[in-house]
Amino acid sequence: MTLPTIDAAALKQQLDAGKAILIDIREPSEYAREHILGARLAPLSAFDRHDFDADKDKIAVFHCKSGNRTAMNVAQLAGKGFAQAYILKGGLDAWKAAGLPVHLDRSAPIDLMRQVQITAGGMALLGALLAWLVSPWFIALSGFVGAGLMVAGITGFCGMARLLGLMPWNRRFALQF
Repeated sequence: MTLPTIDAAALKQQLDAGKAILIDIREPSEYAREHILGARLAPLSAFDRHDFDADKDKIAVFHCKSGNRTAMNVAQLAGKGFAQAYILKGGLDAWKAAGLPVHLDRSAPIDLMRQVQITAGGMALLGALLAWLVSPWFIALSGFVGAGLMVAGITGFCGMARLLGLMPWNRRFALQF
């Protein structure tokens, strides 16, 4: 199943005319950092089709950061009861590239997966440096991080993401929505 795409300029016209509703399917922490003005947050993890009962007559346009997550979940999104549904081609990135307005809050934390990448990369680098400078046994730290990333990729469960999600800077924004 696929949904047709709509580009940023055409979407802007539909939004200005009041004919469309823009639905951001990212997580609350991502939305808190940056989002399209007027977009409604409906994370895939907690999407409730009844949140949009009053808007069923409008064109629904779903988006994420790049469009990839939206395209991967199109079957889940297509069945939400809208008469017409589209995907914003290129997502938030394409919207910004078209020079259209976004709300940016630099005080909000960066995306959780970027935090995982930074932390895992830092730990792996630290393990390698300590193994070279202090003791070869520190290579175990890099191995531990690599094994954790493999388990996360295979199972879909990332313990580091769960741990980082509990940090005060992430909880503060996750609980707002």
